[in-house]
Amino acid sequence: MKEVMSNTLLNLCWLSLIPCTWDAFYTDVTLDGLKQGLESLEKGGVALKFGKIDDGWQSVSMDSTGIKFQADNPANFANRLTNVKENHKFQKDGKEGQRVEDPALGLGHIVSEIREKYELNYIYVWHAITGYWGGVKPGMAYPISSLVFQSNEPCDALTSIIKNGLGLVNPEKVLNFYNKLHSYLSLTSIDGVKVDVQNILESLCTGHGGRVKLARKYCQALEVSIAQNFPDNGIISCMSHNTDGLYNANRSAVIRASDDFRPRDPASHTIHIALVAYNTVLLGEFIQPDWDMFHSLHPMAEYHGAARAVGGCMIYVSDKPAGQHDFDLLKKLVLPDGSILRARLPGRPTRDCLCPDPARDGKKGAGWCKVGKKNLIHDEHPGTITGVIRAKDVDYLHKVADDQWTGDAVLFSHLACMFGNWHYIFQESYFLYSFNKSFSLYCDDLQEK
Repeated sequence: MKEVMSNTLLNLCWLSLIPCTWDAFYTDVTLDGLKQGLESLEKGGVALKFGKIDDGWQSVSMDSTGIKFQADNPANFANRLTNVKENHKFQKDGKEGQRVEDPALGLGHIVSEIREKYELNYIYVWHAITGYWGGVKPGMAYPISSLVFQSNEPCDALTSIIKNGLGLVNPEKVLNFYNKLHSYLSLTSIDGVKVDVQNILESLCTGHGGRVKLARKYCQALEVSIAQNFPDNGIISCMSHNTDGLYNANRSAVIRASDDFRPRDPASHTIHIALVAYNTVLLGEFIQPDWDMFHSLHPMAEYHGAARAVGGCMIYVSDKPAGQHDFDLLKKLVLPDGSILRARLPGRPTRDCLCPDPARDGKKGAGWCKVGKKNLIHDEHPGTITGVIRAKDVDYLHKVADDQWTGDAVLFSHLACMFGNWHYIFQESYFLYSFNKSFSLYCDDLQEK
């Protein structure tokens, strides 16, 4: 497992900024939009090495009896996969209703063009573990959700899938399905996939020997197909924190460690970072956590950027093209050659803040409201936040330093704030201090971002 994970990290996590199409275009993504996004970042002086085409490239349609469902984005959860090949938007001179069979005129021509023009080393695409949100055509299964889950957090996607059913590939034949999908993607020079909606398998196990057997069949088939078609172990797992998904991740080396980045929900951002950090206490021991995307031009952009700078993770942005970037922020995260200074180990809470729950203490930050079924900010104006920074609280510093390390550490502040009795007004400041030295930290409610 460690060898597989190491090989994957060598190929993925040294990378720079990763443009992701989801929040920029949702399922309305097109070739023109993709190129506009890449060009916009390149013109701003940000080197690119990795691109990810999210939901919107696949051939999907809804049953004639289906009930269309759209949430706060254009994803129609009632749609099913009709073909493993791309839709007309991603075919050369493609027209709706017509199909080009030559891979070189499908995704292949796009991959070739953007890889050469923007010097991308890796290009991934998205798909659900069942093919698409509504599964595949033909075939039908109806998810069964627990009352506890439904009472805690109603899910738009699951509600739609329960109403419309899901086209589930027979577990005995799912390896053939994955191999057909991934071998086609490999022919087009796609390097890997982000496999989403993995926890849906828990609700589809009736008639298939239970959730343990179903998850094992799907996860094993998925990893076999990945190994056969993507030599760099090209998979990012998503929505896969169900127990059986984790138990069966024998080769998958990267997993998203949080809920979605929600740019229009002000209460979600502190929750997002807290969830990743605390989930990483477990996940970081055996798999590389993925912190998901963010927007570089956003009221909470610096907060998200700072977290990822110490997260030991890949860095994604899902900015809209042309003017929707903060290049000053991006250049703090990405070096001129396109690489990042990725922490050697995943970012986790230090011991002094391991047990308190900032999402449920009702004081600062935000948390999930069981009554309103939404995220709520505990206090819009919490006043001054205090804390203490000590290098000795970071358990693993001695493991990543060499034998000549004296214990001294450098503290970097990317915003103005007060340390002890000094107030530094500069946006960026560096401080050298000894291993046992403590700095008192004071941040007002605006600097908390």
